[in-house]
Amino acid sequence: MTDTDISASKTMTEDEAAEFAEQVFDVARQGNAVMLERLLEKGLPADLRNHKGDTLLMLASYHCHADAVRVLLNHKADPEIRNDNGQSPIAGAAFKGDLAVVRLLVEAGADIDGASADGRTALMMAAMFNRNEIVDYLISQGADPHATDAKGITALGAAQAMGATVTIEQLTRMGVQPARS
Repeated sequence: MTDTDISASKTMTEDEAAEFAEQVFDVARQGNAVMLERLLEKGLPADLRNHKGDTLLMLASYHCHADAVRVLLNHKADPEIRNDNGQSPIAGAAFKGDLAVVRLLVEAGADIDGASADGRTALMMAAMFNRNEIVDYLISQGADPHATDAKGITALGAAQAMGATVTIEQLTRMGVQPARS
């Protein structure tokens, strides 16, 4: 996508609009913060969603592009919009292990204990995959290590189920139990 593509003043056909929209989502996936800034300045909605309900922020967060996330948040992208599967940007960033993106989302007001449809929180996602710095950060920011998902499993239980030994030790030292009694 070039500046010429975004400055053209003709009306697009439906097919052209669909192709353009897909290119915009690719810009977020690829983390092209400069192009996102230009598009947003031209009036692109910061909370634009694709056919799966993913926002530009969700895609940039999941693909670990802190600069693109920052641009989107500066343009008032909502860190709480979930995709059609109920997943949040912060859970995606925690799953992928990107502490910088997690920090940006928390600073922008993302619900630290916001859960997906299955009840999993960002802390649970981080715990499952030995994302220890993220586990520490989320707990330091008030994440509830005793929260349970829809099956009654805590972050510790999720780590145990995935064999995330470092996180198991980390959470056990903090006194976290596998499930609420």
